[in-house]
Amino acid sequence: MSPNHLPGDHHGAQLDFSASMSYGDYLQLDAILSAQKPLSPAHDEMLFIVQHQTSELWMKLALHELQAAHQRVASDRLPEAFKMLARVSRIMEQLVHAWDVLATMTPPEYSALRPYLGPSSGFQSFQYRQIEFLLGNKNAAMLRPHAHHPERLAAVQAAYQSPSLYDEVLRLMSRRDLTLPAAALQRDWTQPYTALPEVEAAWAQVYRAPEAHWDLYQMGEELVDVEDAFRLWRFRHVTTVERIIGFKRGTGGTAGVAYLRKMLEVVLFPELWSVRTAL
Repeated sequence: MSPNHLPGDHHGAQLDFSASMSYGDYLQLDAILSAQKPLSPAHDEMLFIVQHQTSELWMKLALHELQAAHQRVASDRLPEAFKMLARVSRIMEQLVHAWDVLATMTPPEYSALRPYLGPSSGFQSFQYRQIEFLLGNKNAAMLRPHAHHPERLAAVQAAYQSPSLYDEVLRLMSRRDLTLPAAALQRDWTQPYTALPEVEAAWAQVYRAPEAHWDLYQMGEELVDVEDAFRLWRFRHVTTVERIIGFKRGTGGTAGVAYLRKMLEVVLFPELWSVRTAL
């Protein structure tokens, strides 16, 4: 036996944590790993809970990055915003792959636990709703599922009433002396954004001369990356739900797959897509 691998030799690693913080302490693993409380006798409920809990953790990080990017754009600190938005796109890749794990659940397996879910549904995720509102898909009706919880309602309402990330980017473009209409810069932030030809023209100016507008050009591509990843997340959600429950109604009362397919039609940053045809 090599003298570098003697019994009991742990290469200097600390082994006694009776008086100091350990890995589990720092990550609050006792709280996290005891947060799975299956309500049914079904073996597969653990998968269902863990998949949704981990998705909510990724959404927490996505929100952290989106909110910070929103602030950086508003204060013209674009290099920091680029890094944050790139990270959001990578987070959404993780959220896409989370559906791959849930897709291993078959219809009979889901049917065994569905009666125990009651009216609870991912449709009610207050973090998801904040992400949607930050990305510009505003809908006042989506505040109501959170009315029973004042703290969550306040967080969702703040995102609903504030300019979206795209709104802030358009205001940034105006500060860079690109011509944008008042309808894009001074509007009711609680309403969904509607595409404007003048905004497409401004983006066309950026894309036709990227060397003269490099940071705006990069911002446009970061936003396209985020929406591309977001669309994949939504699409994977639809196909997973259809695979597991077909066209049954969702537990939260939505039309299930039909509702989710309708959401696939939402375009968050419309001129960034339409300008590609114009170029």
